[in-house]
Amino acid sequence: MDQFNQNDFRYQQAKKQVEKLRGFYGHLFSYVAVNILIAIFNYYDLRPGETYFQFKNFTTATFWGIGVLIHALFVFFPRFSFFRNWEEKKIKELMNKNNQHGNS
Repeated sequence: MDQFNQNDFRYQQAKKQVEKLRGFYGHLFSYVAVNILIAIFNYYDLRPGETYFQFKNFTTATFWGIGVLIHALFVFFPRFSFFRNWEEKKIKELMNKNNQHGNS
């Protein structure tokens, strides 16, 4: 940590990326853990002769999985993100606005 200046832009960008990765991995872990528990409960809730492969047993995994995939796209492919471009433009706009108010 001594060799990096905490005010350095590269350090701030790396820190921000690590926070995004940590958030994604937390999201992924909770997705896997919760869906394993749901699968176990669904399995033990089956009636005799009933198959596990029913739509109702996969709805949470499917829709939450779509959310996890979208989250992964934002974390691992930020350059292709519309929101990333919007975020950068908004930051510049607010910095310019603050500079104008500070210089008045």
